[in-house]
Amino acid sequence: MRPFPGAVPTPGTGGDERSSIWQGVTVARPSIVPIALTLDDRTGYTLWAPPWEEDGEEWQAFLGTTDGDVAKVHLFPSTARLAEFCRSSTDHDLADHPVWPVVAGLDAGDLTPDEDHRYDLDGVYDIVAESPDRWAVEELAATVDIVSRLAECLDTSDEDDDDEQFEAVAELAAKPEIGSLGLGVEAFAGRSGEDAWIGVGSVLDDLWEDVVEELSEHLDWTGGGIASADEYPSASETSGEEPLDDEEPGDAERPDTAAAGATAASGGAPAPSAGVRTIARGSRVTASPAAVAAAAEFWEAVGILPVEVVVPQGAGVTLRCYVDDVARFLGRDGEIFLFDAPADLARFCAGTERHDLSDIASWPEVADTDTPPLPAEQDRYDLTELSEALAEVADGAAGLVPLGSLAQPVEGVRDLAEYAGLTRVEELLAPTAPLGRAVLRADQEPDATLTAADAAGLRPAWDEVVESVSGALVFRS
Repeated sequence: MRPFPGAVPTPGTGGDERSSIWQGVTVARPSIVPIALTLDDRTGYTLWAPPWEEDGEEWQAFLGTTDGDVAKVHLFPSTARLAEFCRSSTDHDLADHPVWPVVAGLDAGDLTPDEDHRYDLDGVYDIVAESPDRWAVEELAATVDIVSRLAECLDTSDEDDDDEQFEAVAELAAKPEIGSLGLGVEAFAGRSGEDAWIGVGSVLDDLWEDVVEELSEHLDWTGGGIASADEYPSASETSGEEPLDDEEPGDAERPDTAAAGATAASGGAPAPSAGVRTIARGSRVTASPAAVAAAAEFWEAVGILPVEVVVPQGAGVTLRCYVDDVARFLGRDGEIFLFDAPADLARFCAGTERHDLSDIASWPEVADTDTPPLPAEQDRYDLTELSEALAEVADGAAGLVPLGSLAQPVEGVRDLAEYAGLTRVEELLAPTAPLGRAVLRADQEPDATLTAADAAGLRPAWDEVVESVSGALVFRS
């Protein structure tokens, strides 16, 4: 573990529409995050401690050790091996981290990275070959960012040394073309944006191989000496899913992510398993899937998305974007404005009232557009449906609700709470809290269903979350 100078790049949390590279961000409280790195067609799992402040200094670290002048990050072939190392070893850079005692007791499921913390270093060229939509921009930004973080933590040279250990990484980070990734997808809109995206590709063509070569020397593919090279899965074997034990699940057990993605893109919901209820009753906004898809092209291009929120007091639509990896909504002073219908929201956007999106570079396009603000299915957050389902399960309807149904409502309340500064919601969703533990489990076992005891324990916490979030919503006419 080493001090983390605040002036160096600090990346965002990866996917989920987010990008915040090269912004000095220190997390409010220390945490440790599982991540996966794919390089040379093999995937390794490790841990990252995002920047935090302690005793007046900023720190950042990865799970690794320093032998002489060479610092290495330990990579493991499975999260089971990672958990094994965490339970048995104290000779590493995270041993003194404030939350290490908690991490050392976690199992493989708890140590499996979510999609936002999987970084495919092999796939960079494929990303820049795509059109610069928000997912491509944010995935590329996150990958470059994690490399910058790794280099910062692995660099053992003194400031007076003539030879830089990560010269190519430093050169990459200094390129203005790479810096534009931190501006989000709006930096690559229009003709000038196309040229900017080509510029990003040219920089990566020149430097990425050198960046990877520098980094490779500091990656330990033995899991701290407990694994062999042939244990590491290839990228095609993992494809974003990590089994919780040594047995690889069969094809029938794997979720059909491609089919699910296609369904979401068309505006519908994945078909539920027989006898299992999904937390998705359908949008209160009346619009065909084709209309939603057509509108999405504009909203994704400007980097501001329509969002629907349903709480006990009512349902409404608003707008959301991310600035420096922080959720920002259409609102003011921590209050989120909700409108009964997309037409009401559009009329407000065309007006002159100031709000927290007024200064976004693409806001003039939003104020001037005729494109209706129609929320996509993945941007709908019905908090009441989950409340009702938890009540039903707690009352004896065990097996009704899959754990995966927690994901979308929780995603929404995290963003709403972040914007509104709702610290109590953050506490209720912390990994050590019952609701937070359920969310972690949902990432690994989305098809497992809630028991009556589970629901009875989670229901009061979720009701408190909904009440707190509801207090930050202002319904506008």
